[in-house]
Amino acid sequence: MIKTTEKSLPLDTILSGDCIDVMNSLPANSVDLVFADPPYNLQLRGDLHRPDNSKVDAVDNDWDQFSSFAIYDKFSRDWLAAARRILKPNGAIWVIGSYHNIFRVGVALQDAGFWILNDVIWRKSNPMPNFRGKRFTNAHETMIWAGKSDASKYTFNYEALKELNEGIQMRSDWVLPICNGGERLKNEKGEKAHPTQKPESLLHRVLLASTNPDDVILDPFFGTGTTGAVAKKLGRHFIGIEREEAYRKVAQKRIDNTRKYDADSLRVTTAKRAEPRVPFGNLIERGMLSPGEQLYSLNGRHRAKLRADGTLVAHDARGSIHQVGAALEGAPSCNGWTYWSYKRDGKNIPIDMLRQQIRAEMKA
Repeated sequence: MIKTTEKSLPLDTILSGDCIDVMNSLPANSVDLVFADPPYNLQLRGDLHRPDNSKVDAVDNDWDQFSSFAIYDKFSRDWLAAARRILKPNGAIWVIGSYHNIFRVGVALQDAGFWILNDVIWRKSNPMPNFRGKRFTNAHETMIWAGKSDASKYTFNYEALKELNEGIQMRSDWVLPICNGGERLKNEKGEKAHPTQKPESLLHRVLLASTNPDDVILDPFFGTGTTGAVAKKLGRHFIGIEREEAYRKVAQKRIDNTRKYDADSLRVTTAKRAEPRVPFGNLIERGMLSPGEQLYSLNGRHRAKLRADGTLVAHDARGSIHQVGAALEGAPSCNGWTYWSYKRDGKNIPIDMLRQQIRAEMKA
């Protein structure tokens, strides 16, 4: 058993042992996110061969073998219960699987009290072909994203995902390649180190979407450490659990060779409603702007005089930066922060720059 206290966690560590036992030894309500890539219980019957009769390197490891659905279901319930105990009240979980297991895991998730937020389809841009020609090519896997409960205030960086998708809302179908080429880790024999290694692109999107810097992500089926490597790059903490020594060795070497992005690069676009409110009057109180000073519309058409109470006067229009901007433009509304500017050294500077300066001080 791992020894720890209620106030300590084995951060940025790969723990050896059975994932259920290890999770049960960790403090309750201590982890922000669980990302789980459990055994798929593929139920393979014999070897798979290509048309040229060469053998397919399929998942036939002992850790993926379960003698019955009942045994697999009990395993799923047990590890999900352990994961739910260590999640913070506002924590969440991602579970990835194939058609062999994801529907059974989904039932266990709901039975355990998790609240499903989305199912996300990872559509592989370069899937393994179906060699027998008796079924559709299996070109996707399913991820279930769920909160600890229906009351969880889970993290979702909506604006960051929208920017990642070139200004369009991120959909629940993700087209990403499988892990191959230089990213595919090899063992000492030159063989695949792990049969189901996930691409870093997938974990990048998951962690960017549902965690913040310094959050703690636990992966109970750590494998070759994709979760840990991406967490380290993005300035998150990880806890990995892996019972196979060969996988732990590969994962540790990988993470040791991974560098964290610099702090400025880790900042992501946030929703405007998440930014602290700054009244326009604060700019006058702090001497950033002065009563009697002229403000200029960024389109160059209008100007207004600033009064001590933060209102503007322009011809017959009087009121807030928003009201006067709307009146001058004959518009039903106006965002005064992005409409008005002030002059310094002959240059027009948007007043929103002053608001951002105050917000930065509030966050420091």
